[in-house]
Amino acid sequence: MIPIKDNILNERFPFVTVALITANLVVYVLAIGHGGSLISGPDAREALRYGAIPRAFTHAGQGGAIPTWETAFTSMFINASILQIAVNMLFLWIFGNTLEDAIGPVKFLVFYILAGLATLGLAIVLAPHSHRPTIGAAGAIAAVLGGYVVLYPRARVLTLVLIILFFTVIELPTFVMLGIWFAVQALFAAFGLTNPIGGGAVVAYVAQLGSFALGALTIWLLATRRRQVQPPHPVY
Repeated sequence: MIPIKDNILNERFPFVTVALITANLVVYVLAIGHGGSLISGPDAREALRYGAIPRAFTHAGQGGAIPTWETAFTSMFINASILQIAVNMLFLWIFGNTLEDAIGPVKFLVFYILAGLATLGLAIVLAPHSHRPTIGAAGAIAAVLGGYVVLYPRARVLTLVLIILFFTVIELPTFVMLGIWFAVQALFAAFGLTNPIGGGAVVAYVAQLGSFALGALTIWLLATRRRQVQPPHPVY
């Protein structure tokens, strides 16, 4: 199943969402250019250089090549593999553009960055002595999903379903897509696709759950332009 778009009509072009997706793609290309491959993603050296290492935040003088505080931001823009970035950016596009329209571009950018920082903060609390870098956009996107599902619990997502040589397009409830997202993230964690170095997958996954909850709890403080949900209709 490949999600395509939701059924909510937006009034504004999602400049921030497009900028975030572009930034993630550019960083991915630059990272693999210094070490790694297009499919497997950045190598361990790049992950350690730009990832956020919990121990560096809890132990002074444990930082790497760049200042520790900078890695809190660089880490959320470096993804571990082509599969991970493809899934992350697809879900960011589908749900991010609608959420951006609902709360405004500036608030959306602040919401996204703070969600990424909160995900890292939870990872540090869970594993303060870990030497494994935390990387990826999944934490911030989890908060976007949390905010979206609170504002639009009855929304539906147009989804392409492929079964061998047969394909069709159907509308699935948001909660189904939410389940798919977390199932995919769990598979990424299980197969070690969230970190080039390996390990720390459980901590990262729990941190994403926390970010989702944070997004769901705080979105009402920001939402000002909720759109009407289009009624479900058959797709021919």
